Amino acid sequence: MEKPRIVGAFLTARYPLAMKFVDETTITVQAGHGGSGCLSFRRERFVPLGGPDGGDGGDGGSVYLAADENLNTLADFRHVRSFKAQRGQDGMGKNRTGKTGQDTIILVPPGTLVKDAQTEEIIGDLTHHGDRLLVAQGGAHGLGNARFKSSTQRAPRKTTAGKPGDMRELYLELKLLADVGLLGLPNAGKSSLLRALSSATPKVAAYPFTTLYPSLGVVYVAPQESFVIADIPGLIRGAAEGVGLGTRFLKHLSRTVLLLHMLELDPAVSGDELCQDYHSISDELHRYSDELAAKDRWLVFNKTDLLDAEAQSSLIQDCVKRLEWKGPVFAISALSKAGTRNLSKKIYTYLHGQQTQTGHLR
Repeated sequence: MEKPRIVGAFLTARYPLAMKFVDETTITVQAGHGGSGCLSFRRERFVPLGGPDGGDGGDGGSVYLAADENLNTLADFRHVRSFKAQRGQDGMGKNRTGKTGQDTIILVPPGTLVKDAQTEEIIGDLTHHGDRLLVAQGGAHGLGNARFKSSTQRAPRKTTAGKPGDMRELYLELKLLADVGLLGLPNAGKSSLLRALSSATPKVAAYPFTTLYPSLGVVYVAPQESFVIADIPGLIRGAAEGVGLGTRFLKHLSRTVLLLHMLELDPAVSGDELCQDYHSISDELHRYSDELAAKDRWLVFNKTDLLDAEAQSSLIQDCVKRLEWKGPVFAISALSKAGTRNLSKKIYTYLHGQQTQTGHLR
């Protein structure tokens, strides 16, 4: 049997930057048809009644999806959206069986959810590197006439054709795998915090919507102690109706365990205005998904470097009191990294505790 044909990574080599983050796409997969059985009789000198010797066909190749940790976007499928497995070879004389069709393996990033595009039925969820999912079964082989030989049928002329392979239209949806997600208005400092905690280098600039697509970073607290944090584009009021970048990227927080809700400490902003900022994001979160809104959330006040200790303490206390906030509160400066080390340690301790209780993080 031939090795399966692996596809999906070749475009990444041609387009190393993947050109654009893509988190959903539709593809068509076609499994190989089974090979037909052969109608043949043994014809040799001095063997006048050789009998039937038609072999069976080969099974058609199947189509699989496989998770590959070297991929982080579905951008490859912007260029190629149709995939086929090889047809099984027809049977041959002398009782020779046709060769089985070559399978096709399509590589996708971990975190890819696979649905039937027509029925919206969930076929599978590829969450770990190496996970494999059968999405189109190859057709069964046909039978040669040698299969129908019996004591009463010495010279059968009956054969069967190979079965057709499955053909499906699939909807692929990528949901990034992260332990911690960052929430906040544009310019709250989410990308700056990601830079401060990890080696990721998302774009940072002094204008709204600097982040246009999600970014991931691995935060190392100590050797063998790490977690993954995700930064998504900022939300604004009306995002559920598509204002700004909308809520399209909120699905990337659905697998997280903890959300960090970031608020910007600005000398010109009052505690009441900070609360309004919090509620505007929280309302959009509830409108998008109650399940996502129910996740554990911590308040992180960023840009402490803009205020003196007394002013920042007063502003934070005023906001926390107005919100009647009962959860953890942190004050940091992503720019100077003040307080970020303590924050990362607290996050790891929390995640480790969740893992101990449930046996897994996500």
